[in-house]
Amino acid sequence: MNEVLKLLFIGDIVGEIGLQAVIKFLPSLVEKYAIEAVIVNGENIHEGKSLQKRHADQLFTAGVKMITTGNHVWERWEAKPLLREEKRILRPLNYPRENGGHGFGVFEAQGTRVGVLNIQGRTFMPAIDCPFKASDRALEKLHEETNIIIVDMHAEATAEKQAMSRYLDGRVTAVLGTHTHVQTADERILPNGTAFISDVGMSGPYDSCVGLRSDIAIRRFMYSTPHKYETATDEVKIAAVVIDIDRHTGRALAIERVMFPDFDRTSISTEELSVSENH
Repeated sequence: MNEVLKLLFIGDIVGEIGLQAVIKFLPSLVEKYAIEAVIVNGENIHEGKSLQKRHADQLFTAGVKMITTGNHVWERWEAKPLLREEKRILRPLNYPRENGGHGFGVFEAQGTRVGVLNIQGRTFMPAIDCPFKASDRALEKLHEETNIIIVDMHAEATAEKQAMSRYLDGRVTAVLGTHTHVQTADERILPNGTAFISDVGMSGPYDSCVGLRSDIAIRRFMYSTPHKYETATDEVKIAAVVIDIDRHTGRALAIERVMFPDFDRTSISTEELSVSENH
């Protein structure tokens, strides 16, 4: 067995168009980077808000091991029983436990156990439990099973994500920011062996405002009133990170940003995916 485990984490999938792009091109990404384990954030798949069982089934069939989410997962009631029943779909641990669902879990990849923790920040976000203390509680249990632990830090504020990465440095393999949908260029290995990036980025339509149709986003800002959310469909890209992990120590050896296709190349076309949001 190779001593290095290569893991792919795909950032927030937006809309049916983003989902189908991930499903179609995941095999080529797995082959290119010799990936053994795949995790995705799926909180924005169903018309930009939450996900359904059929979306999760498609991702699991494609080889995804675990799906993380965030605050938007609660916006469709049908997601609640799914979160309770499917342990491979996580919700942020620090929401009240009465909501049901699982905030962390473990899967196996090529004989290696990998832990995943889903937590959410509080700055400019709902006033839920402390993510730092919640992480401590989860890590006590996860470390009983594995020393490889990937943390999805779903948060708005960059400073809060950075603070969490420093707090967990050396105790987890990676702290990966999600939620803001814009891939950052600050990926690095922290002093005690934890990989970090402020935001992995969005997998979905980039001819948009973070996935929302641009014309609707403009009206929201100009008029300061609600307008129906409609996911954009054009200029589709996949944002992710590849992490090289020491199987024995659980430390991250390298982290690499992925944007497929690059911004200077042709994007994935809607016609190529043949997707309708009403699918």
